[in-house]
Amino acid sequence: MKSLRKQLSLSIFLILFLTVFLTGILSNWLISREFEKYIIQLGEERRENIVDELSKQYDGLKRVWKQDYVHAIGMNALYDGYIIKLYDAGHNVVWDAENHDMSLCGQIMDEISVRMEERGSKGGFVDNVYELNQNGKEIGSLSIKYYGPFFMNEADFDFINVMNKVLIFIGILSGVCSIIAGCLLARRISRPVTKTAYIAKEISEGNYNIRFEPGTRIKELDDLAEAINQLSDSLGKQESLRKRLTADVAHELRTPLTSLSSHLEAMMEGLWEPTYSRLSSCFEEVKRLGTLVADLEQLARMESENLVLKKSKVDLLNLVQIVSDTMNGELVKRNLSFDLEGTPVMVEADKDRISQVVANLLSNAMKYTPEGGSIKVVVSETPNDGIIKVSDNGIGIPERELALVFERFYRSDKSRDRKTGGAGIGLAIVKSIVTAHGGNVVAESTLEKGSSFTVSLPKTINKGKMQ
Repeated sequence: MKSLRKQLSLSIFLILFLTVFLTGILSNWLISREFEKYIIQLGEERRENIVDELSKQYDGLKRVWKQDYVHAIGMNALYDGYIIKLYDAGHNVVWDAENHDMSLCGQIMDEISVRMEERGSKGGFVDNVYELNQNGKEIGSLSIKYYGPFFMNEADFDFINVMNKVLIFIGILSGVCSIIAGCLLARRISRPVTKTAYIAKEISEGNYNIRFEPGTRIKELDDLAEAINQLSDSLGKQESLRKRLTADVAHELRTPLTSLSSHLEAMMEGLWEPTYSRLSSCFEEVKRLGTLVADLEQLARMESENLVLKKSKVDLLNLVQIVSDTMNGELVKRNLSFDLEGTPVMVEADKDRISQVVANLLSNAMKYTPEGGSIKVVVSETPNDGIIKVSDNGIGIPERELALVFERFYRSDKSRDRKTGGAGIGLAIVKSIVTAHGGNVVAESTLEKGSSFTVSLPKTINKGKMQ
C-alpha cells in the first residue's frame, strides 16, 4: 500500500505533466497553424507586389517594357522562390526566368521542394496567371510559378525550430517544477495527516495530554487539528469524570456500609444491645443506600435513549404552584420564604418530568439556603420558549465550579451532612430531563450571595426520544 505522500506526489506530478504536455502540443499546433496562415498571407501579398511593380514597368507612350527593371524584379522574385514569365498584350514573351537562367530556376525549385518535403508538406508547384493593367487598359499578363499552398525559406524554418526548442525547454522546466511542487505540496499535506494519525493512536492508548499545534496554513488541516485537540480534551474530561464517578460512588456506598457494618458487628458480638434506636439507625443507613440506588436508576432512565416523553400542553405557572404547595411544609420547617411570580405560559412537555425538574431545583435551593433565607421562582416566556427561573440567597457556588454543578455527585458545600445535602444527583437529573425536551438549563451564582437556575423549554417540540 502506497503512502499518502507518494500517492499525492505521483498524482500531482501526473496532473501537471499531462497539463504541460497537452499545453505544449496544443501550443505547437496553434503556433504552426497561425504561422502557416501568416506565410500564406505573406505569399499573397508578395505576389500582388510583383504584379503591381511589373505593371509600372510598361511605358504606355512608347508601348515598350523597361527590360532592365523587369529583369531586376524577375530576379528578385526568383530568389524569393517565385518563377515569373511576363507576356505583352499580344501574348508574346517579354521576360522568362526559366529561359534566362534554367539551372538557377531548377536549383531553387529543388531546394524548396526538398525543404518542404522534410517538413512533411504534401504541396507542389502551381502556376497562377495575373492580368496586368495600366490606367484601366490591359497591357499584358504575368505567370507566377511557386510552391503551394505555401512555402518557407530558411529563416522561417529557423524561427519554427527556435519555437519548438523553446516549447520543449518550457515543457522540461515545467516538468521539473511540477515534480518539485508535487513533492513539496504532498509533504505539506501528508505531514499533518501523518501526525494526526499518530496523535489519534496516542489518544486511543489513553494519552489525553498530547496536542496538535495548528499552523499548516491550510484551513481544512487546521480544522482537523482543532477537532483532534477537542476530541482529546473531551476524552480527557470524560476519563476524569469516569474516575471521579467511580470514586464518588464508592465513597457514597462506603459511608452507610461502614456504619451498618460497625453497628451490626457490635450487636452481633454483644457489645451493643439491639435496641430500637440502634436498629432504627441501621434502617436509616439501609434507606440511604436504597435512595442512592434509586437515584442512580432514575438518572440512568433519564439518560437512556429509550426514554419516551409523554407530552401534553402544560401551564408552567400552574405546575410550579402545585409543586411548591407540596413542598410548603419543608419551607416552613426551614423557615424559608417563598415567592412565585409570572404569567401562565403554555409549553408542550411531559408534565411529570417537568414537575420533577421543579421539585429538584426547589429542593436544591432549600438545601443550600440558610434558615431565614428566601427562594423566588419567576415564570416568563420568549417567542419560542417558556422560562422557569429559580433563585435563592444561599451559600452560592464558586465560579470555577459552575461548570460542574450538573455532574453526578457534585455538592457546592462538601462539608454538609450527607443526610441534608443529598447524593448530588438531583441537578444531573434536571439537566437530563430538560435536554430530553430539547431545552436548556443554565446556572448562575455569586459566592455567599445566592444562586439561580434558569430552565428554557421550547413551546412546541417534535415528538420523539431523548437525544
